[in-house]
Amino acid sequence: MEHEVFVPVTVERLSEALGDPARVARAVPGLQQDAGADPVAGRLKVRVGSHSITYRGAVRVTGRDDGSYAVEGDATETRGTGSVTLALTLRLRDTEGGTTLTFDGTATADGRVTELPRDAVGAAVVRLLNRFAEALGETEEEPEQPQAKSEQPADAPEQQETPQAVETPEEPPAPPVDDFTEPANPPAEAAHARRTMIGRSAEEVDHAPPRGRYAPVPAPQTVASGAALRWAAPAAAVVLASAIVVTRVLRKRR
Repeated sequence: MEHEVFVPVTVERLSEALGDPARVARAVPGLQQDAGADPVAGRLKVRVGSHSITYRGAVRVTGRDDGSYAVEGDATETRGTGSVTLALTLRLRDTEGGTTLTFDGTATADGRVTELPRDAVGAAVVRLLNRFAEALGETEEEPEQPQAKSEQPADAPEQQETPQAVETPEEPPAPPVDDFTEPANPPAEAAHARRTMIGRSAEEVDHAPPRGRYAPVPAPQTVASGAALRWAAPAAAVVLASAIVVTRVLRKRR
């Protein structure tokens, strides 16, 4: 396989791009890089006619002493057992208004791509190389982010801020509070209850009945009814005994 592509870019610029694997990866059309893998490794979908085949693999670009570059790659189908092996030599030739890239080498494949027409496969390879060469000339090195400059120079003396007196607003007077303390001269009943509680245990004080005006009123005692019931029992016994004696006397007379 041999193919040439003209790019309106100088040889020096293309040489710098080929020496940077990250720029080479950005130039491969449709490459989806794998996280944590080599810069030029991942998935690539190739469209051949009305068919598309997705490969997973890697490409390595190595510079040689004569100024040419060796391009080696291998990939396998993501949905199948087919594989592709690539071995190319890339040369840069300075021409008027730009650079001519010459691809020369071989490529072997098996699997689904062998079932497609050779003309369609050759057109797909040429289209892929053209887009790669054009993208390689357009890629630029990522600029380094400038360091943030300090707003204040190192030699500048530090300005000391002088504290300013802060005026504190006057607090409003507190509202009057009602006095809930005990009066100076407690009532006589409270003083008597306090004197009676002195010298008693806490349990006796807790269970002691209230005194004074809060003492419970005792229930009235029924003295008259009690006295009547007390004399009713002996009288009934005397009446019963008299009735028994009278009955016996009457029986003897008969």
